[in-house]
Amino acid sequence: MLASSTVENYLKAIYLGEANLGEGQRLLAMGQLAMALGVAPGTATTMVKTLAESGLVQYEPYSGVRLTPAGEKLAAMVLRRHRLVELFLVQVMGLKWDEVHDEAEQLEHVVSDRLIDRIDEMLERPEVDPHGDPIPGPEGTIARRHFETLLTCPLHTRVTVRRVVDQDKAFLRFIESTDLKPGQAIQVEARDAAADSVSVRVGAAADRRITIGTRAASKLLVEVGG
Repeated sequence: MLASSTVENYLKAIYLGEANLGEGQRLLAMGQLAMALGVAPGTATTMVKTLAESGLVQYEPYSGVRLTPAGEKLAAMVLRRHRLVELFLVQVMGLKWDEVHDEAEQLEHVVSDRLIDRIDEMLERPEVDPHGDPIPGPEGTIARRHFETLLTCPLHTRVTVRRVVDQDKAFLRFIESTDLKPGQAIQVEARDAAADSVSVRVGAAADRRITIGTRAASKLLVEVGG
């Protein structure tokens, strides 16, 4: 099967969906896949069956789907192109980090591997994109790192924001306006379950206090110490 943009989008969606599966889960539910792609469940099922016939996924009716090793490598290469393009657009072309996702969604399907390798070299083999998402290597491998969220990290301890897991433009602008972009050192001062909020101190001297909702806090991955 030729890797059309539709095929690549399905493989990428399954790859990202599998990454978020809970412990003990091995299959991505078809409903979740359809929702991620914005298609009807029947449409997703038809395409997944085609991918299964091509050896790119393992499909179990009424249970779900997972990538085969061949499908996983193809998906990782799509992510590699996407994330390197995002970084190139920010660092070289001067686009804002909230503008590049949609552009990369288009370019990831047409840019050549030769150009991607040149971009990788030009950017000095980066490990993450502007949002902190890991960039797969030339062989499709990703260095796995464990991070906490602002809901699980220790209180009154210096942590460094490493990744923002929501690509929504409005959310990224909010993160930028509150100085919570990757690389920023912060401290979680308090969590208020009743108010559904998290208080954070930002800045080199932790001298500015902001309050964000727990939903936003769950989307910020941090490294203790950093």
